[in-house]
Amino acid sequence: MLHRGQESTDGTGGGELTVPMAWLYAEYIADELLRTGDLMPPTSFEFRAGRDALALTVFLADTGGELSGIRVVSQLETWLSLTAYDQPWQDWVRERLARLAGEAIESGGPSPDLDLAAAAWRWLEETELLAPDLDAVPGGSPVIGEDDGPKVWTPAWRLGLPLGHLAIHLF
Repeated sequence: MLHRGQESTDGTGGGELTVPMAWLYAEYIADELLRTGDLMPPTSFEFRAGRDALALTVFLADTGGELSGIRVVSQLETWLSLTAYDQPWQDWVRERLARLAGEAIESGGPSPDLDLAAAAWRWLEETELLAPDLDAVPGGSPVIGEDDGPKVWTPAWRLGLPLGHLAIHLF
């Protein structure tokens, strides 16, 4: 914590703690979208997968560093298009994270926002969740009963992304 007289507005030159506000705000938006949709309990791994996928989308889509509450509604269509089923979302995430990492290296400063986004992406890629196998169902439609039908272990982002997409629609 900084003491009076040691505050700085010119970066982290004084060794102070940098608060990752952009990531925290993206995570807050994602959390609110999912809670509004009421698709799953907030304590579930599925909720976390959806929140992290949405937070990454919100954070990485903010190319101008202008993430603000007033623009959330105007960004919904962008987030919908990025999270759509036929889009290569995971490739887009990898490319944006790599680009932002390069920019952080060039600027010479740490990026706590980027560190948290990268950690969320690692969790989404490395964690597998048991989910219905939509590829095994004719036509790709889910089976009526929650416990019916085949299930497969799938990377968390493959479950979180459609949940996030649906939450945006329900908002």
